[in-house]
Amino acid sequence: MTTAPKLVIASLVTLAGCYPTPEFDSVPRIEYAAIDQSTEKDAAGNKLVELVTITVTFEDKEGDLGATAAERSDDDFKAQYGGTGNYELVTMTQKSDGSWDERILQGDSVKWMPVLKPDGKSGPINGKLDLNVRRPYARSMVDLQQKYKVRIRDRALHYSNQVETDVITVPGYE
Repeated sequence: MTTAPKLVIASLVTLAGCYPTPEFDSVPRIEYAAIDQSTEKDAAGNKLVELVTITVTFEDKEGDLGATAAERSDDDFKAQYGGTGNYELVTMTQKSDGSWDERILQGDSVKWMPVLKPDGKSGPINGKLDLNVRRPYARSMVDLQQKYKVRIRDRALHYSNQVETDVITVPGYE
């Protein structure tokens, strides 16, 4: 190999190492990206479940987001989170007078994301997270207008900012 190609390769390797490390905060930060839904039906075409996917983008300085399956089964680990998961999902249902009723539903109170940096090394990460919510259908349910407030927690128990989704229609009780 001649000197010119060696110099080009060395320059490219040097330049590849010059990207600055992102300057994220120790407190995770999220932004609302999207909300999607689909309907699961049985063979006869009857609606069974409304599947809602809330997508947020995230960034975190230490990359300490998520929990392993073993940790999610460990009562001592879960106790650190106060009986909830590392997602907080507040469901907001529109009332007939146009106001919004806010609550954390039982099935939504313990939501977990997997470990997002499996190598365990501290360092900045960013990306997208999909939170899946199931809203089952039943005979006495009606269509409700809902939106959600979402925030996440890292392993140091720092809460992110809270974001709010767009409004969707799902089955529920008035």
